[in-house]
Amino acid sequence: MSSEAPRGWDRKREPEPPPAGGVLWSLAGDVRALLMLPAALTLQVAHPAVGAGVDDHSVFRTDPWGRGERSLRSLQLWVYGGEEAAEEGRRLRKLHRTIQGTDTRGRRYHALSPANYAWVHATGFPIYRHGTRYLVRPLTEAQERALYREWLQVGRILGINDRDMPQSIEEFWPYYRKVLADEIEATVVVEELVATDRPVPPPDRGPLPVRLLLKALWPVLFPPLVRFRRFITIGLMPPDAREAIGLEWTDAQERKLRRFCRVVRAVVPVLPERLRYLPYARRARAAHRMRGTR
Repeated sequence: MSSEAPRGWDRKREPEPPPAGGVLWSLAGDVRALLMLPAALTLQVAHPAVGAGVDDHSVFRTDPWGRGERSLRSLQLWVYGGEEAAEEGRRLRKLHRTIQGTDTRGRRYHALSPANYAWVHATGFPIYRHGTRYLVRPLTEAQERALYREWLQVGRILGINDRDMPQSIEEFWPYYRKVLADEIEATVVVEELVATDRPVPPPDRGPLPVRLLLKALWPVLFPPLVRFRRFITIGLMPPDAREAIGLEWTDAQERKLRRFCRVVRAVVPVLPERLRYLPYARRARAAHRMRGTR
């Protein structure tokens, strides 16, 4: 992994991850966060420049499981990676330096231009805020403000300057609504992410017997799985974002989502820690407990 730092990056002042025991610390590693990720990704690529960058440069079509695994690992490092968090931020910026082209509106884009890079980061806050209402519990005002402060810290890890991120919730919502009104659309990548008729290869990660079994059962498993992906992607997207993209959502679907989420809220909290939390989160929580007993 390269240790090259972006221009202007001060190693003496490298940003630290969000605080242990904070709101984001509790949310990001919980398995329920996996259900929120499709909505976050879809909202990101609904921006014409971001969607064009993914359409032109991503391997999400040819290596969907690998890309998903790498994205999840990266996100976990931002929150639970300790000293690795800033290194991961540098790696991502280096990776995005060559991503550029022309978006669907004929405008030149670059992945690291502040407006584009900051939007990819910004989408996490409204998705977490909305998703926790269904899958965990509504955040209190204090928790919501803490979540926003911690998400700003993630932005600094990613190398985004404070001047390019709204610095308070009061500044965030006008910015967010302006992007929804002026930029967001159903890009080609959005349509693919919510489609139920696009082929996806069976998982190629995990133990060989499991992969072979999934490959054999994939024609049966894939149709309901892809319908669920569409359902959870649209359902856990904030209504204003859903409307801006033009994704339909009915009252019947909303009732079904609420029933599903009631089950999730009842089951996940009673799971053992090895099943409730993702690996990076489990290790970070264990280390945090060890430090607390010294």
